[in-house]
Amino acid sequence: MRDAYHEELDSIGEDLVEMARLVGSAIGRATTSMLDADLKLAESVIAADQRVDDLQHDLEARAIALLARQQPVATDLRIVVTSLRMSADLERSGDLAQHVAKLARLRFPTHAVPHDLHATILEMGQLAQRLMAKAAEVIITKDVDLALQLEQDDDEMDLLHRTLFQHLMDDRWKHGIETAVDVTLLGRYYERFADHAVSVAKRVVYLVTGEHADEIQQAEAPVEGA
Repeated sequence: MRDAYHEELDSIGEDLVEMARLVGSAIGRATTSMLDADLKLAESVIAADQRVDDLQHDLEARAIALLARQQPVATDLRIVVTSLRMSADLERSGDLAQHVAKLARLRFPTHAVPHDLHATILEMGQLAQRLMAKAAEVIITKDVDLALQLEQDDDEMDLLHRTLFQHLMDDRWKHGIETAVDVTLLGRYYERFADHAVSVAKRVVYLVTGEHADEIQQAEAPVEGA
């Protein structure tokens, strides 16, 4: 019975990795559909989000069943509860990738992103994909140090997000209000996607150590004047 129980816990972990890989791929493909005005690719990203939703619903049902049947304690309880929270982060990440693809579909056959912002949006999309790939690796390896690095990596996304706003606030902006709204939304989608990847990593830290990532980082931070 206990072997079957731990196999089920392992299966939940494998589904989390699969979800992370799916949403990472989705944000990359959604970015391409946006920059290339590729309607077919956008539609495929939108349709593929159902797989992420199905995984999340199945994982949630199995986790709740485990809680009811096994009444896990201590570490096992932490695994189940943390897995539920990670699946919610990943499901929301999939929604954000879908939002990018839906914006590409909405503006087709034109491009939602002005040519002078293509490089910034491409970089945001690639960074979002890398962050989620690292989050998947953290789920697999339970590497606390790697998990803590993600928040530093996310600083790059914040910088890119600020770069977008600098363009929008520039007096030389010539692309109109509708495009400004599109770019604002896109920046928010990528920023939130990155935040969810960081959140997944932080939850792994809690799963492994029983401590919150912020508490560990504060404890390790150098004391001023020391």
